[in-house]
Amino acid sequence: MRGTILYAPGDIRSEILPDPTIVEPTDAIIETSATCVCGSDLWPYRGINTFDEPWAIGHEYVGVVREVGTAVTTVRPGQFVIGSFIASDNTCPHCRAGYQSGCAQLAPVLGCQAEAIRVPLADGTLVPTPDTPSDEMLPDLLALSDVMGTGWYAARAAGVAPGHTTVVVGDGAVGLSAVLAAKELGAERIIALSRHADRQVLAREFGATDVVPERGAEAVARVREMTGGVGADSVAECVGTDESLTTALDCARQGGGVGFVGVPHDVALPIARLFRNHVRLQGGSAPVRNYLPDLISRTYAGNFHPGRVFDLRLPLADVAQGYRAMDERQAIKAFLIP
Repeated sequence: MRGTILYAPGDIRSEILPDPTIVEPTDAIIETSATCVCGSDLWPYRGINTFDEPWAIGHEYVGVVREVGTAVTTVRPGQFVIGSFIASDNTCPHCRAGYQSGCAQLAPVLGCQAEAIRVPLADGTLVPTPDTPSDEMLPDLLALSDVMGTGWYAARAAGVAPGHTTVVVGDGAVGLSAVLAAKELGAERIIALSRHADRQVLAREFGATDVVPERGAEAVARVREMTGGVGADSVAECVGTDESLTTALDCARQGGGVGFVGVPHDVALPIARLFRNHVRLQGGSAPVRNYLPDLISRTYAGNFHPGRVFDLRLPLADVAQGYRAMDERQAIKAFLIP
């Protein structure tokens, strides 16, 4: 099969690799119908996240079940499925509480920029769709496997509720998904922090009522001005830098909520600031599996299109082009066709 290997920073290759096989009786083999490049994949691609040896990269996928292990009971060959980037049993206390990304048996799902993948803990990880979707639906469904689920968690962790003023920090695919999530959850005013014209357009189409192009303290000042000095009820932080988290915390009103889903890099948690402003902070690796049934239903209803974050479509063999385009901000998110 064809798969993707990251050899060194900036050195991403599409190669012919061995087909995946069942290792544990709880595994499933998925023939991918679509996959993509994630913003978090750019951290090792840029050399910011270090690694010691080449590795199969990618963690977003939709596809058809090819084979299942002897212990798998809830999915069967021939079904179209979506799964999270974290494999979970969906039965442990953490999963039952809605935090499958903290499952007692969690395992990463890796090497998904490939024609086929092995998914551990298939019963708890994979969710079948109502039918085999059309090709036109694939971008929307693929977005659910990470960026939409992660943006949804950012909004939920922030406490977005009907009537809220919500700020979204970050205009990548996750940030744009958080804008869409805030709209779906009933936020009345959604302020997107974005400096890029193409992303500003999509943010507005997803539900942003306002766009703030400034960063850092200047962005905070604009948000404060726009909210009569009060700040936002809820803030979704979707970047992962110290500046982005500081911005998010400073945009929140007294007692507001910040949901953080950006993978943190050199972030210092300002406990004293939290003590003074009573802001509630929650986040982490998104429990995408918790939201998949609802998000699949919204997608099938026909008026929910998170796949619009994909603005570059490539064959899997050209995956390196997708990385370059995203790294250089020439694309928001690259959609790969095996």
